[in-house]
Amino acid sequence: MGGRFDISGRKRRHRVIGHELLSETIFALSSGAGRAGIAVIRLSGPGAGPALEALAGRLPPPRLATLARLRDPGDGSPLDDALILWFPGPQSYTGEDVVELHVHGGVAVVAAMLDALGRQPGLGMAEPGDFTRRAFVSGKLDLTGAEGLVDLIDAETQAQRRQALRQSDGRLGRLYDGWRERLIALLAHFEAAIDFPDEDLPDTLEEAVQGDILGITHELAQHLDDNQRGERLRDGIHIAILGPPNVGKSSLLNLLSRRDAAIVSAQAGTTRDVVEVRLDLGGYPVVLADTAGLRDSADAIEVEGVRRARMHADMSDLKLVVFDSAAQDSENVAAATANLIDGNTIVVRNKIDLLPDNSQPRFLPGGETALAICDLSVLTGDGVERFLTVLCDAVARRIGQASAPVITRARHREAVRSCCDALDRALGAGEAALAAEDLRLAVRALGRITGAVDVEDLLDVIFRDFCIGK
Repeated sequence: MGGRFDISGRKRRHRVIGHELLSETIFALSSGAGRAGIAVIRLSGPGAGPALEALAGRLPPPRLATLARLRDPGDGSPLDDALILWFPGPQSYTGEDVVELHVHGGVAVVAAMLDALGRQPGLGMAEPGDFTRRAFVSGKLDLTGAEGLVDLIDAETQAQRRQALRQSDGRLGRLYDGWRERLIALLAHFEAAIDFPDEDLPDTLEEAVQGDILGITHELAQHLDDNQRGERLRDGIHIAILGPPNVGKSSLLNLLSRRDAAIVSAQAGTTRDVVEVRLDLGGYPVVLADTAGLRDSADAIEVEGVRRARMHADMSDLKLVVFDSAAQDSENVAAATANLIDGNTIVVRNKIDLLPDNSQPRFLPGGETALAICDLSVLTGDGVERFLTVLCDAVARRIGQASAPVITRARHREAVRSCCDALDRALGAGEAALAAEDLRLAVRALGRITGAVDVEDLLDVIFRDFCIGK
């Protein structure tokens, strides 16, 4: 059989996890790589117990952390003093026998442990997501729960953490399973009408089934009509900073990111490409984009920068349109920028520190349609606190505080839409046999979200996003 090598040069067998657990036992470093106080090495599979006995000379009581001297099974030389844990299957994360070795986190210790394990027969290095994939195969969690786990590991803000935790504990999977079970019950009614056409079934049966299909279709439509809150929270709210040259766009980006992410210069046209920064804004993930100043130019590079700025304006969830409070822009620049103002725009009138005494920032055409107008000085900090409050509130409203589980991935949304399309066809089928087939397709669409039906083609795509050891 073909193979491939890990970084130590040991040959690894190709492994395909389908609907049967593997005979091979896998192991990996589950904690972060590099020097640390503690490192956790995890094993899963039928050889986990024998491997632990070979290292520690015994199996500790199940689920009880025990101190043990670990030795190299080859020559008996000591490797480390470690805490060992033994989780006999099926009461474990993967459903198989699982071992955890909590060793000292030095690079040499970890390398020696992995080398000793790699020399044991029947043990192989785990690939990304192998442990969670085995948990899915053994029924410990569904695909939405697995996706929630990887989102939890990748979470950078508190809002992302809360959403991922709700999904990883099975709430989203239970929602889809509930709809699926109701559709299966309705499918049974149609199949009864097909299999027993001569039976005196209630006259109101078809009407009741149609009403139930309509009800589920309405619930699914509401689930889809979520303004993509889950995907936005998972990927980040995209905010574009727009405006004429030299109004303080790059300075505003640096203020929000709390670092010199963009070059600030008095020379107009310094920013020509889009500068993106990811940041945590009030607990929500934001992708902030500084763009080229909007003006007519004969410079081909600057023209391309303006084109990209307008493209980001069209694609963003929120726009920060920045003006100089005191300067009088040329008529064409002011009009072009004002055309960007709409209900997804916060107008920022910057440089209020340069206004003459007792004067007010000039009114902007289109400003009445904006989400808000904020007067501030990036240089002095005046008005910044109110601006941050307005911006955080706008971001929070676009994500919302969802009590029910929300769609977090494009594949979920596609499957729910496919289910709705099948239900619409079932409602207009006219014949029980045709309606039953469409209901089967609807059931299958929901089943692909959680893994209740064959999803072998999806598994590699889903689990490749995991880190090794999870």
